[in-house]
Amino acid sequence: MNMPKLPARRWWYLMPIIFITYSLAYLDRANYGFAAAAGIEHDLGITKGTASLIGALFFLGYFFFQVPGALYAVKRSVRKMIFCSLILWGFCAAATGFVSNIPTLMAIRFTLGVVEAAVMPAMLIYISNWFTKTERSRANTFLILGNPVTVLWMSIVSGYLIQAWGWREMFIIEGFPAVIWAVCWWVLVRDKPAEVSWLNAQEKTVLQQAMDSEQSAIKPVRNYGEALRSRNVIMLCAVHALWSIGVYGFMMWMPSILKNAAQMDIVSVGWLAAVPYLAAICLMLTVSWLSDKYQNRKLFVWPLLLIAAIAFFCSWMLGSHAFWLSYALLVIAAACMYAPYGPFFALIPELLPRNVSGVSMGLINSFGALGAFLGAWLVGYLNGLTGGPGVSYSFMAIALLASVVLMYHVRAGNHSAATPLTTGKATS
Repeated sequence: MNMPKLPARRWWYLMPIIFITYSLAYLDRANYGFAAAAGIEHDLGITKGTASLIGALFFLGYFFFQVPGALYAVKRSVRKMIFCSLILWGFCAAATGFVSNIPTLMAIRFTLGVVEAAVMPAMLIYISNWFTKTERSRANTFLILGNPVTVLWMSIVSGYLIQAWGWREMFIIEGFPAVIWAVCWWVLVRDKPAEVSWLNAQEKTVLQQAMDSEQSAIKPVRNYGEALRSRNVIMLCAVHALWSIGVYGFMMWMPSILKNAAQMDIVSVGWLAAVPYLAAICLMLTVSWLSDKYQNRKLFVWPLLLIAAIAFFCSWMLGSHAFWLSYALLVIAAACMYAPYGPFFALIPELLPRNVSGVSMGLINSFGALGAFLGAWLVGYLNGLTGGPGVSYSFMAIALLASVVLMYHVRAGNHSAATPLTTGKATS
């Protein structure tokens, strides 16, 4: 018997809201890289080593508050949590434009990480309440597209804002949209299908039955401790940490690397820094569609990370001797680092039941934040120490290669959802 058709209006109603929300979060964490390229270090007397630490402090706050945030989202309300977070991170981001000393800047960057910490796991939990297994990779990708799409336009707009006014004004102007959007979020969003008025009773019933049917195929897990100690969750934590070293080392310091390599003005740097994210957007959409079609999540994660690692290594080998070819390899690396996010996060609720999958996503994402901290800090530190990006490229490539090895050995075959985490057979 054919299953009733799931309501398509979920995509048209929810995806723009999800995309805009995560886009604003990403805007306020990524623009520090442009301030660094535009002279914030000179203006505040920041050394190279301190600059890399300041750029990375966001991710330290992000790391510590992922799991508490995910717990609140699971037990209370995604809607309330994101509403408060939007207001707080908007004001924190805008306040960066008023800093006059290093300790204040450090405190603001750390606080920004704290108030944004729950956004990613909360949004993934929200998606898992509204979209089924066959839709989830695409739904996750629309969420995570907020990352490269935002960095794409932010790279261009930030360059012009800095040129017209300065880095302070850039932070202030780019901080307040989050506060304004908080009102829209509160009006438009409800936590679960049963609470909305834009689905009729039959559509709500069909969607709930589909969700319940999926859960019945997943082996029960008694509590959070059992889930968080499981082999797959531990391995996915390590994969995300190593993967994030490459992603965030690249994202935070790409503008400075380009500016130093080609001696360009900040507007030209903005245009060049946008291209890798355009490539990432195209590949993310393709990969998420293929992942949902073939239902083999791993196949659309580790091979792409392998290509990214090779591209980083080859870009380092070329160095400044062939700038445009080296740059083209960076575009490939960026696209391949971002493309697997949809399949990766779709895998988690397929391995774990609903009662523990949300907190598990929080833990996995918190280790991603730890990797992001190390990537943003060490890449900036190595660039300052060596006077070039060569060593940091190798560091990012090695981290990505390690994530490839671990991801290959995650036990997540096509039937893994029904297999105990501790006893499933390894597949690739």
